[in-house]
Amino acid sequence: MTKKRKHQEDFQKVKLKVGKKKPKLENATDTTFKTKAIQIPEQLREDGVLPTQNRKLNIKDLLSQMHHYSPGVKHNALLGLKDLLSQYPFVIDAHLSNIISEVAAVFTDKDSGVRGAAVHLLQFLASKIRAEQIAPFFPLVSAHLSSAMTHISEGIQEDSLKVLDVLLEAYPALLTDRSIILLKNFVELISHQQLSKRLKSREKLSWMLSVNPNRRVTSQQWRLNVLTRLKKFLQAVVDGSSETEDEGLQEQKDSPHSVRNPICISWKVHANNQQHIQLFENGGLRPKINSSFRLRSLASVMDSAEKGLSSAENLKGFIEIIIPLLIECWIEASPAQSAPILGNLLESESQQLMQQVLSIIHLLWKLTKRHDETYKMELWLRMNYLVDFKHYFMRHFPYSLQETVKHKKKDSCKGNKYCMTSSNSVDHLLLNLTLCDIMVSLASTATLQMDSGWLDMIRKFVTDTLQDGSKLNSKQVNRLLGVTWRLMQIQQNKVATEPLIKAVYTLYQQRNLLFPVRTLLLKFFSRVYQKEDMRTQRIRSRSKVLSRWLAGLPQQLALLGLKNPELSNQLIDIIHSAASRSNKELLQSLQATAARIYDPLEGALVLLPAEAQRRLVQLVYFLPCLPASLLACLSRCCIMGRMSSDLAATLIGILHMRSSFAGWKCQVQDNSVNDVDYFSFLFSTLIG
Repeated sequence: MTKKRKHQEDFQKVKLKVGKKKPKLENATDTTFKTKAIQIPEQLREDGVLPTQNRKLNIKDLLSQMHHYSPGVKHNALLGLKDLLSQYPFVIDAHLSNIISEVAAVFTDKDSGVRGAAVHLLQFLASKIRAEQIAPFFPLVSAHLSSAMTHISEGIQEDSLKVLDVLLEAYPALLTDRSIILLKNFVELISHQQLSKRLKSREKLSWMLSVNPNRRVTSQQWRLNVLTRLKKFLQAVVDGSSETEDEGLQEQKDSPHSVRNPICISWKVHANNQQHIQLFENGGLRPKINSSFRLRSLASVMDSAEKGLSSAENLKGFIEIIIPLLIECWIEASPAQSAPILGNLLESESQQLMQQVLSIIHLLWKLTKRHDETYKMELWLRMNYLVDFKHYFMRHFPYSLQETVKHKKKDSCKGNKYCMTSSNSVDHLLLNLTLCDIMVSLASTATLQMDSGWLDMIRKFVTDTLQDGSKLNSKQVNRLLGVTWRLMQIQQNKVATEPLIKAVYTLYQQRNLLFPVRTLLLKFFSRVYQKEDMRTQRIRSRSKVLSRWLAGLPQQLALLGLKNPELSNQLIDIIHSAASRSNKELLQSLQATAARIYDPLEGALVLLPAEAQRRLVQLVYFLPCLPASLLACLSRCCIMGRMSSDLAATLIGILHMRSSFAGWKCQVQDNSVNDVDYFSFLFSTLIG
């Protein structure tokens, strides 16, 4: 075979015939495959262990969806969690750790809808979870909150304030334990550090207010939102302190190292040697048993960051940062930035911002008083901030609220779109009172000459407000009386204190006062009287207004009767206190009103409860004179059964002590009970 023929045999061309299939290639791939259905009955069966919600998802399914990339899936998971936990509350205790960690993680989610659903779920959980339950997981919640407050996104920062509101409402004590970190976050929300070359050499970097045009609200409104939360946070810190004090009129505090235990003495039991009185144990000199203290090792390990605002250094450092920022906020909202014709009138938003500024400063001032070195702190505050406060705060004092009202075309304010009028409401009063509280706390008797200018402004404002205070509520009256008391302590001469007492008495004489307001006024006058009575006889100068107030108390008690038992008890306590001090004006008034108080039909003695009756019977001992008519009234009260038998026996014992048969070696009172009247009372009562 030739070579050419052999080559043709190797590469023969296959001829295809019509109607027949094309033969498969030797290297062709088989693409055929077979499928079979797989059925898993267990997957379609409902879980009998974990409860499910309406979408047949249990707690594990919902929590796993929290990690999904889709915002819609996470939003539905949060809604499903709220639905499931509201139907089955016991699931919260079983999966508390996972629920808290997953919900806190979405505080910084990019989607606003997811963050809003997380806030609503957190608010629901706060009503179901106690503080001791969430305490082990609260550091994680606080860390996520701090991350949200310092986030670069404006929307996340705004929603972090909503989370803060929920936690402040439900767990204030747990939140204030991390005060140092959160306070720094508050500062960073409204300001930034100055990093100029001139300031790099300083040890402490200063802060300045920041402006972000990308926010949905104005810079002033954003600062108002942040400062409102800061004020709530500081209020929680103040309330959580061991030494709680109310605003305004303060009562005298005992030594923190002693506690007083009131003791009830029954003279009958004591006379029979059946009751022993331990004066040392009940005299206020015994140290507190439940005093809080730390071992030296623990106290030395604790650093200043853990102490929070309870440390004087931390408090001073925060004050140095926040006060300049607050002054800048005040300057932006102050009337000086408005039109000159407005004077000291404020718009509503400016008034709210200025109120928050003063409230924060007032709370910081209260925190400074909690330290042992109180005088040093007050001196430090005065040296650093009094000049700025006088220049900015007292410049337009007192402030009033400005009303912006739209008028029709036909109006007296022609050509003006808005007509500015001074508000008749008392909304602006809280601003002025807070400012008075702050400024008066910086003054003292030693600095009276230097501060006389702005103190006179505050004294005039307080006097005018008290004289026209018919519409004041109890909170405003409490703050007013607190400022009044402080002014009286700074300048204790009669020329300065008498107009203030007269202004308070003018308010006291008004009718239809609320019961809390009347109570506050009574406490104020009682405290002023006790303070005046503690002075020595040489420097004592009786206030005419105070004497007039004391003289009117018995008549008020006779008129009040059973209309307000609580107020009657307060009047009786004050009358008893003044009578035991032999106040001449009160004893004369009590003598004149005794027949009405001890009337057997409509007198206060027979109308009031048993405890008040006992105090009224004790007042009989202090009456200057016991005439036959009064003894007859008392006898009828005993005969008619309007008093208990024990109280009647007490009355007989008091009258016996006032009679000549008591065996006094010296004459105690000038007008003792007439013997004939005394025997007449005894026989009339015994026969009855």
